[in-house]
Amino acid sequence: MKKLFKLILNTIPRPILIRLSIVVRPILAFLLIGNRFTDPIDGKSFRMFLPYGYGTQRNNVLSPSTLSLERHRLLWLYLKNETDFFTAPKKVLHFAPEQEFYKRFKKQSNLNYTTTDLFSPLADVKADICNLPFEDNSYDLILCNHVLEHIPDDTKAMQELYRVLKPGGMGIFQIPQDLSRATTFADDSITDPKERAKIFGQYDHVRVYGRDYFDKLRSIGFKVDEVNYTQTISSDLVEKYCLAKGEIIPVCYK
Repeated sequence: MKKLFKLILNTIPRPILIRLSIVVRPILAFLLIGNRFTDPIDGKSFRMFLPYGYGTQRNNVLSPSTLSLERHRLLWLYLKNETDFFTAPKKVLHFAPEQEFYKRFKKQSNLNYTTTDLFSPLADVKADICNLPFEDNSYDLILCNHVLEHIPDDTKAMQELYRVLKPGGMGIFQIPQDLSRATTFADDSITDPKERAKIFGQYDHVRVYGRDYFDKLRSIGFKVDEVNYTQTISSDLVEKYCLAKGEIIPVCYK
């Protein structure tokens, strides 16, 4: 039964789980309740997390309660433990807002919180990241996570992020990154969706970022801290929170 349950979960893409989350999430959370793993976003614990991945499935990745992935839980822990995001007044711009964050951030009385995206129904402002309708030096904090790998002209997008960030402001721009690559790889001649998914991780990704991603952000003008936050957390908590050991958080300042 357990193997059948896991097999079924392996066939459910995360976007579909999100659409069905009103019904699916409470059921999954109830079925998987336990004490082996904990989602730090809502504090709930489970005997297992759900498998997830394009092509190769990773076990214990998707939280049954918030549907968060490793990167979401890592970012939550960083914001909670290392910044004043949850306490200080801030004007925040959030690109392509993630479901696991959206309602929680909206409720924070300390935040003047704006969401933006070209297509997302959660966006307050429909906008092209390469041509933003916001004034210069507008935001204390910008969250733009797993967006830039979809943008053909990521240089222009980074320039716009820099333009609307306040001097002294902070941006967190997470991307899927292959740290074994020195340089970023792109090839527009690969057009088959399956082949693109195999090479780039998803069919709609336009590049695989390498270690040079941080220097590209610096070339735009950002001061970039390459934060390996899992190094500051005990190995027991890395396992308990189902984090990706060694994932880098790009924390950018203007």
